[in-house]
Amino acid sequence: MVQSLNTKALLTLASVIRRPSLLVPHVSLDNVSQLNYSALKERCGIRAVVFDKDNTLTAPYGMVIHPDASRGLEDAKSVFGSSNVAIMSNSAGTLDDPEYEDAKRIEEALGIAVIRHNEKKPGGLDEVLGHFQIEDPAQLCMVGDRLLTDIVFGNLYGMLTVHTLPLCSGEDNSADNKVASVLRTVENKGLYGSWFGGRYLLNMKLEHKFWPGDLECPLKEETSTES
Repeated sequence: MVQSLNTKALLTLASVIRRPSLLVPHVSLDNVSQLNYSALKERCGIRAVVFDKDNTLTAPYGMVIHPDASRGLEDAKSVFGSSNVAIMSNSAGTLDDPEYEDAKRIEEALGIAVIRHNEKKPGGLDEVLGHFQIEDPAQLCMVGDRLLTDIVFGNLYGMLTVHTLPLCSGEDNSADNKVASVLRTVENKGLYGSWFGGRYLLNMKLEHKFWPGDLECPLKEETSTES
């Protein structure tokens, strides 16, 4: 699938320049399997979870769950129920996806819905709220690997935002959208790099309506390794 230009992200750059805190996620993880979904539901007022797809749940344009994301997706479905977990992709389920064929294949493979939407993230709020029949965006958790699309989308509307590192790198990431790959690298180095600007930004984390914060309610689960 060839992705069209994400004009919504370009237009939102002005908001990001004025409010760089929009780029800062509430939680940063290696992958979705480190997220404590029970705490999300029980202590953070979250009713539904929205995942990005490429490099968050699967390899770019892949149809199979990535091994590092498998436990996280199953935990999310177990805690929230499959109907309250969905994918919001800037490829599958958009106008770039003829007859939504990719969306249908993903739904069959992963067991969760792919939200249909005409406007790419950070647009598409109405379609997300309508899908879950939720009125308050603060009851949604947005999980994804892109700061400028996934995290800005969630923060613009008051969602709880969770940023993950890309699942694939090197040759495994060869199918990725080239522009997205370059921008992702710049975004991550800008926020997490060892320079003053990155450290300054990380201290600008937005408050969430329900989540009390890391100290009172840590959402990162340390993954155990079996010998």
